[in-house]
Amino acid sequence: MGGARWPSSPQRVLEVRVSVASSRASGSTGVPLLHETIGDNLDRAVRRFPGRDALVDVAAGRRWTYAELAAEVDALALGLLDLGIAKGDRVGIWAPNRAEWTLVQYATAKIGAILVTVNPAYRSHELEYVLGQSGIRLLVAAERFKTSDYAAMIEEVRPRCPGLEFTVLFDGPGWEALLERGRAADPAALARAGAALAPEDPINIQYTSGTTGFPKGATLSHHNILNNGFFVGELCGYDERDRVCIPVPFYHCFGMVMGNLACTSHGAAMVIPAPAFDPAATLAAVEAEACTSLYGVPTMFIAELAVPGFDGYDLSSLRTGIMAGSPCPVEVMNEIIERMGMTGVSICYGMTETSPVSTQTRADDSVERRVSTVGRVGPHLEVKVVDPRSGRTVPRGTPGELCTRGYSVMLGYWGEPEKTAEAVDPEGWMHTGDLAVMDDDGYLSITGRIKDMVIRGGENLYPREIEEFLHAHPDVLDVQVIGVPDPKYGEELMAWVRMREGAEPLTAQTVRAYCAGRLAHFKIPRYVHVVEEFPMTVTGKIRKVEMRATAVRLLEAEAEAAATGGG
Repeated sequence: MGGARWPSSPQRVLEVRVSVASSRASGSTGVPLLHETIGDNLDRAVRRFPGRDALVDVAAGRRWTYAELAAEVDALALGLLDLGIAKGDRVGIWAPNRAEWTLVQYATAKIGAILVTVNPAYRSHELEYVLGQSGIRLLVAAERFKTSDYAAMIEEVRPRCPGLEFTVLFDGPGWEALLERGRAADPAALARAGAALAPEDPINIQYTSGTTGFPKGATLSHHNILNNGFFVGELCGYDERDRVCIPVPFYHCFGMVMGNLACTSHGAAMVIPAPAFDPAATLAAVEAEACTSLYGVPTMFIAELAVPGFDGYDLSSLRTGIMAGSPCPVEVMNEIIERMGMTGVSICYGMTETSPVSTQTRADDSVERRVSTVGRVGPHLEVKVVDPRSGRTVPRGTPGELCTRGYSVMLGYWGEPEKTAEAVDPEGWMHTGDLAVMDDDGYLSITGRIKDMVIRGGENLYPREIEEFLHAHPDVLDVQVIGVPDPKYGEELMAWVRMREGAEPLTAQTVRAYCAGRLAHFKIPRYVHVVEEFPMTVTGKIRKVEMRATAVRLLEAEAEAAATGGG
């Protein structure tokens, strides 16, 4: 070592300590950002790939080439203009996945109307809030789906929503009339509307889940979501030969950005397997359309792997895909690679407010990287991990709150500047509320939500770690760990478990025996609750808030029964 010695003075030791890399990283800038509107980007794809498949609605038995898609999108855009919808007007869409959803997405973008995506699971009071808060002028909706009578709910709230001027139902005469109106209009009107748009204009409002209080409307621009879709597709290696199966909902960024915009910015085909997630229909669509990529949250992939006759589906066309939305258990990821052949599957991490993806694994990452991290920072973005209390960037290997900055950060919450300021600091960093650790190579591991962290007797416990451990149990199909109130320790752990078919239900005693000697005693769940399904949002995210509320009621009922029985 050339005679170098380890520093002996306190000052020199301090210098060594501060030289440890901080948890901050920047993405590559080799491929430039797109500086165009969504409409202009689609037009470029149409000129390059007019005869290639653009959109396939498997359930409806319909398909469009890029040239055919452009004709329908332009007709709808002209119809909207003729109706009086202009740049900046809000157009709501309330429907499950279907081809018309995609037409509305691109038609509104072409004229600069702001698309407000309404959660298909909303009931009338939630619909009323979104209609009023965003100021929707035109609502396009399905007439009904499953148990939801959308038309009836719209009529129920309409008297209390004076800003709502027009309603068009996909399955009613108004939809075709709107298209015919556009086909008869002057195409020059669309060119004039497009010329007035800029990439930085707001183009989309997506409402967050609203687990506490009313949901907030994250406002996103062409620049935000077009670039995010493009770079997600770049890191998946997409080109015009790819066919992406999209069973995740369009109303969320996963479907309309990582799905649709990733496809159209590369000339790839969008494949809709069904209006809502159906595991068997998804596998059938991959086989029938020779899909090269498949999307989903972990619970979706778990359901697909459990489909009877799974091994009979021909999934040989798959080479990649995206898993996102919630942490992926290691065991599940290994099954996806081994049984579905998705050796190039990519893990993405993000949130609606960041358009959504901030980090992603790469095609040349090892399997270990892809099962244990959410990848590295995306192109043209920055990430850092900070101490939630002080706000200082922590050293690598130290947990803290993940923050992200760059082109993807939302314009703000619609009409709520105070809440925007709470989420995005003056330097432009979006504070995610997620706990993360960055390793020496810049890979991030998500250890949970700050609000999900369980404090048991002064110990900070991270549910993700315990979930990963319990996933290795041979009888466990899926598991979620939450904190529940405890008079002695403040909080205790409860595991909600879904069992594999034919397995004996786990109990607190059998879980304790399984964990003994392998997991620290304070990390072993005190309570075990076996369920058929977890409460989830329509995007497949686990609703731990609802799980905690249910758990409290269950424990209170058990305590009351015990007290009565012992009386």
